Amino acid sequence: TTCKNQPLDLVFIIDSSRSVRPEEFEKVKVFLSKMIDTLDVGERTTRVAVMNYASTVKVEFPLRTYFDKASMKEAVSRIEPLSAGTMTGLAIQTAVDEVFTEEMGTRPANFNIPKVVIVVTDGRPQDQVQDVAASARAAGIEIYAVGVDRADMQSLRIMASEPLDEHVFYVETYGVIEKLTSKFRETFCAANVCALGTHGCQQVCVSDGGSYLCDCYEGYTLNPDKRTCSAVNPCAPGRHKCEQICVRNNGSYVCECYEGYSLNPDKKTCSAMDMCAPGRHDCAQVCLSNDGSYSCDCFEGYTLNPDKKTCSAVDMCAPGRHDCEQVCVRDDLFYTCDCYQGYTLNPDKKTCSRAVTSSLVTTEESCKCEAIAALQDSVTSHLEALSAK
Repeated sequence: TTCKNQPLDLVFIIDSSRSVRPEEFEKVKVFLSKMIDTLDVGERTTRVAVMNYASTVKVEFPLRTYFDKASMKEAVSRIEPLSAGTMTGLAIQTAVDEVFTEEMGTRPANFNIPKVVIVVTDGRPQDQVQDVAASARAAGIEIYAVGVDRADMQSLRIMASEPLDEHVFYVETYGVIEKLTSKFRETFCAANVCALGTHGCQQVCVSDGGSYLCDCYEGYTLNPDKRTCSAVNPCAPGRHKCEQICVRNNGSYVCECYEGYSLNPDKKTCSAMDMCAPGRHDCAQVCLSNDGSYSCDCFEGYTLNPDKKTCSAVDMCAPGRHDCEQVCVRDDLFYTCDCYQGYTLNPDKKTCSRAVTSSLVTTEESCKCEAIAALQDSVTSHLEALSAK
């Protein structure tokens, strides 16, 4: 029975090389007729074209020629095999260049009608099919590959669209190729439009009765066109659980901490680190911890240099830095006080008092006078004795 499938621009490309015997080729034509019977054929629904290839390629009829099943099936019945060669790549390229054009009946791109190719072959391509098929798929053409009997499975997989398990079919003989009719009917007539693979959703297709909706993978949001997706910013306010810093990471995020903090085992919250621990700072003398950060200071007698890290010894005797009344004498990092001549240092070791001059003879001077007097008396006595003699 006919299904109300999504409208398609559908092109059959059938292999009629020498390896396909005449009776087998007749089976292929029966398969095409039964496929046409299942489709909702028409000018505004599904359009069908048939191409025949061997070492050459023949467009049996393009998409614009027939819009009723009877005419299509009659044209299929008249197709004759071409016999030699298996130029599958050439056939696909011809479909791209000569059949999928508006002049030949393909509907304009803004109609969003899926372009579909079904290749039927029993052999290995004798030309380069990989690049041609990739180029066709890149142009928006969906390729189904049907292999029969001796068909090379690797070549079928190279030709077909992804996912391969939905686009590559194989039957043992042409005698059972008709079985594939129901497979394609399920594909093209599926109530689940997402099974067609032509829904236009960039990421996720969600079946909705006879229609569908597009959705996106986790970490993405649906764009206004309702088909494509954009990565969301997982670090936007309210979207993450990081206490301090959120860093985007391949559609997700990781948490980090400000300088001076370390990430806790929960990978979300942060704890202040001791920035003054050995090896964590670059202060020359004193490190002062300050809420996850630090500042440098110096020992007494030193001052912090402009680099805010190193220290220099200060001049303790500089004006305003000492409390000596008269003279400041530096002593390494400290100082002592002294007085000008004629002054003496007071017991407080800071102030000075004028020195007092005494008029009294000191004990030492008194002793010297007594010695001199005794000597003079002794000399006088000797002189008197000599004089008497």
